Amino acid sequence: MNRLLYSLLLILLLPLLLAYLGWRALRSPDYRGRLGERFALTLPRTRAPLIIHCASMGETLAALGLIRTLKRQRPDMPILVTTTTPTGSAQVRQHLGDLVDHCYLPLDLGPVVARFLGRLTPIGLVLMETELWPNLVHHCHKRQIPVVLANARLSERSARGYGRFPALVGPMLGQLTAIAAQNSNDGARLVTLGAAPAGMTDCGSLKFDIAVDDAEREHASAQRLQLMGERPCWLAASTHPGEFELALAAHKTLLEHFPDLLLMLVPRHPEQFDRAAELTRTAGLTLARRSAGGPLSPQTQVLIGDTMGELKTLCGMSDIALVGGSLIERGGHNPLEPAAFGKPVLMGPHYFNFKEIGDQLKQEGVMLVVEDEHSLVQALDQLLGDDSGRQRIGQAALQFMARNRGATERQAQVVLQALGRTEA
Repeated sequence: MNRLLYSLLLILLLPLLLAYLGWRALRSPDYRGRLGERFALTLPRTRAPLIIHCASMGETLAALGLIRTLKRQRPDMPILVTTTTPTGSAQVRQHLGDLVDHCYLPLDLGPVVARFLGRLTPIGLVLMETELWPNLVHHCHKRQIPVVLANARLSERSARGYGRFPALVGPMLGQLTAIAAQNSNDGARLVTLGAAPAGMTDCGSLKFDIAVDDAEREHASAQRLQLMGERPCWLAASTHPGEFELALAAHKTLLEHFPDLLLMLVPRHPEQFDRAAELTRTAGLTLARRSAGGPLSPQTQVLIGDTMGELKTLCGMSDIALVGGSLIERGGHNPLEPAAFGKPVLMGPHYFNFKEIGDQLKQEGVMLVVEDEHSLVQALDQLLGDDSGRQRIGQAALQFMARNRGATERQAQVVLQALGRTEA
């Protein structure tokens, strides 16, 4: 009954959703021409695939290693990667190309989901992190399609939210075939909400398996030298409105002590590139855009990171990385990418989406929490003035990452075992 009420609510909200998609289509060409995928009217030709749903850019990047591992172990198995956003779609195409098929995941309406599954006849479904859709899970369970929640995480805050709807969430979690949890705390919260303990495996986070090889380090160093020479540089990564202003204000203050300092300001969403540039000009700072290419003028004070798929390289090019979504109440973004390059990490107080990882990084001395503009300036000023301290933090970051690797193989085994039980 609760799932039916959920479905009815979605139907009532459908006009608003269509209006939203139309509005986004006017603002972004990536939303145009693919509305049929949202209703399972336009589908890939592949049949009997393993569907892996990654939602947006963050989940897609985290899943790349898992997808490649599954494809290596089962080369005969077709894989369909679904997303819900253009940024996620772009990452699938850029990093996976012809290795997989791709489309948007249809809306979670019963008839739409039924058509989607009926046409594709998937052998299994992998949902990344917290991408839980009641009708999708229900119809998979009804068709005996195994469903695995991979890289599963559930913060205390999210658990409280899900806990308000026990009659909807409990049966949905109970229908999952297996869960590969990032840690035991996430697993315990999922079990409390209704997941079966027997299907739970503590695997660690896929994000620890970020691959940074010597060639990538050398590439980042060469790009830095070509772009800015020997100038000191800090990165404000995956930032949102409200954080642009804080980063720019902090940078203006820091320029008094470090006049050749460069800020690389990277908005989380492409539609914010122009807004970040406008705020930079309003702050009286000279800017350049990464998309323009070429070396920077010595007078350039801010580089707007307006390219896609380059954040990893920019982490390697920086001296210190502030990870956004954390100075405002968005829950924070992945702090492990700069850590994988051996960079000191700064985050605001709102990193609840990465609480366990963030707390571990704090304990290792790799991450500092900054509360506001003043503490951000203090932390950056101290780190920029202490080369040997940054090197010590960098070594601690690399050692921490090395100790926690291996989640990709463990989670791949959870997926394959779930598929094997069904095939048997």
